[in-house]
Amino acid sequence: MAIYELRTYTVTVGKMNDVIELYKTLGWPALSKHPNKLCSYFTGDIGALNQIIHLWKFDDEADRRAFWNGVFSDPEFMNFAKQLRPLLQNQENKLMLGAPWGPQV
Repeated sequence: MAIYELRTYTVTVGKMNDVIELYKTLGWPALSKHPNKLCSYFTGDIGALNQIIHLWKFDDEADRRAFWNGVFSDPEFMNFAKQLRPLLQNQENKLMLGAPWGPQV
């Protein structure tokens, strides 16, 4: 059964443009070298200001762990993460299972 991981990063007020530029120049190039597990990235608009939200889909927990182990062992990604972390206030991760009705992403 697929597992979805919803990650929400709250960005320090005034730093969103820096975060977006960092993702465009370092983050996405590093992540895109790894297996495509990303459903999409979003930025908050109304109510969820100063947030980067991303949704990932994995085959199962073993797939999820293997993916993140590969990403976190990538020096290019870790260089990005080192620069990103000071721009964030907090991070929230949720693991979810798809409901047995409705569209399947």
